[in-house]
Amino acid sequence: MKQYIVYTRVSTEDQGKSGLGLEAQQRDINIFLEQFSEVPFEVIAEFQDIRSGGEDDRPELIKALAMARKTGAELLVSKLDRLSRKVSFIAAIMDDKRVKLRVASMPYADKFQLHIYAALAEQERDFISARTKAALQAAKARGVKLGGMRDKTMKRNEAAKAKADRFAASVLPLVQKLRDAGETLQAIADALNDAGKQSPRGGQWTATSVKRVIARA
Repeated sequence: MKQYIVYTRVSTEDQGKSGLGLEAQQRDINIFLEQFSEVPFEVIAEFQDIRSGGEDDRPELIKALAMARKTGAELLVSKLDRLSRKVSFIAAIMDDKRVKLRVASMPYADKFQLHIYAALAEQERDFISARTKAALQAAKARGVKLGGMRDKTMKRNEAAKAKADRFAASVLPLVQKLRDAGETLQAIADALNDAGKQSPRGGQWTATSVKRVIARA
């Protein structure tokens, strides 16, 4: 039987609590498992870090890699940048012959292709960073108050957080009732889907999205 170890990562503690980005990762992983994986398959473990992609110190990834080496299961991530945004870090993982890596959004890519993609993505990020700095300098030269732009962004973020809190509060009683009855996270997700209730992102509920709602309580 094909075995997988799922690894997800979000960049900040706030993202980890709100579920931003996690549902998209879980969606891609589910699509891969349902449409591209060998069958039968089994997910033997799931790990999640709340760390920046530029940080190499990620305890849950270390655990996931150790288990992959021990069991021979494939390490499954939604996208390559969930492992790291550093080519050197990704290359070190791919050079480890005991680690089998699978990227859900690129189901047929081999290690060589993934390495090339990582290098190109790093170049693109460097260019975007340089472009952003140039745009900010140009805006400053025109007299634009950059602090005001940040204030607007903060207000939007605060509004989004408040909306997420209200949504969590609306479904929490049902979720908590099912949880108290001993139901698993996946069983609760199935119940919410059967009841026609959409997830915070407007899609199907997953065990991860249920876990995020409980964490907001």
